[in-house]
Amino acid sequence: MFQLLAAIASVASLQAAPLPGALLIADRGNDRMLLVGARHQLLWHFPTARDRARGIHLNFNDDGFVEPGGTAIVSNEEEAHTIVSVNIRTHARVHLYGTPGVKGSGANELNTPDDAYVLPNGTLTVADAYNCRVLFIRSHRIVRQIGTTGVCRHDPPGYLGAVNGDTPLRDGGVLVSEIQGSWIDDISASGHLRWAVQAPVSYPSDPQPLPGGRILLADYAKPGAALIIDRRGKVLWRYRPSSGLGALNHPSLALMLPNGNIAVNDDFNDRVVVIDPHTNRIVWQYGHAGVAGRGADFLNTPDGLDFVPLGAGGVPLWNAVHHP
Repeated sequence: MFQLLAAIASVASLQAAPLPGALLIADRGNDRMLLVGARHQLLWHFPTARDRARGIHLNFNDDGFVEPGGTAIVSNEEEAHTIVSVNIRTHARVHLYGTPGVKGSGANELNTPDDAYVLPNGTLTVADAYNCRVLFIRSHRIVRQIGTTGVCRHDPPGYLGAVNGDTPLRDGGVLVSEIQGSWIDDISASGHLRWAVQAPVSYPSDPQPLPGGRILLADYAKPGAALIIDRRGKVLWRYRPSSGLGALNHPSLALMLPNGNIAVNDDFNDRVVVIDPHTNRIVWQYGHAGVAGRGADFLNTPDGLDFVPLGAGGVPLWNAVHHP
């Protein structure tokens, strides 16, 4: 009974913390992924020194999202123009798509891939940024596409501008962000445009659906912002200090946590922060503002986030992560 009560108390304590679990951080400038807890403890990382000695590595990993089932992480290596999968337990790395180091639009080629996800049916989806398309890939082949390869203009679903977000929706649709024009597009599972809105930002990044038709996104700028808008573009909440330690420098992803706080990649400030939207204050931080590093509690241009719940004893519940 005492052990059960202690376990319940441990979980309750996690839920009350600014970070009610752990964050999987794509530490792009250090070519690594870290899972860190609320007390800054390192719970998992890749690659290890042993991995690197065996030639297993990452190359400019821009994002990392847990795959269905919680056994692997999909990562788009943006400037290597590839997508890979990393087994969480064994650290085996599997190449999924793209020709390493080749920027292109031909067979097995990508141009700056962003936000790769594996869907529940096993399909891989990615925003192929400067080919101006969103791809759906199975068995190393494109099976569906939104946008026209190399034709970059806003006229979805036939044409898209440069894209940097392709967030899966629960009904099989996708939430797309186009850089030019700051467009957010909701495209159905059947490929039809349901709505589009110009977000009141200079550079929209990684829109996330919230209950009630709201959208959480980042403004990739200096000073940057995290904000919530409705489908008409009305701002419902915004965090955008113009100076000081609270100011953001090119944030690329904002993610709502289960307790309502907002986790943000503050890319060029070399940190990840958690913001309380009620007080508009940073209540948790990993990394040191404006100081890149590789040691404990340091990051270098973090560009990807995923939330991983923790169970009793702080055990990562990888299989509890879902996209969407």
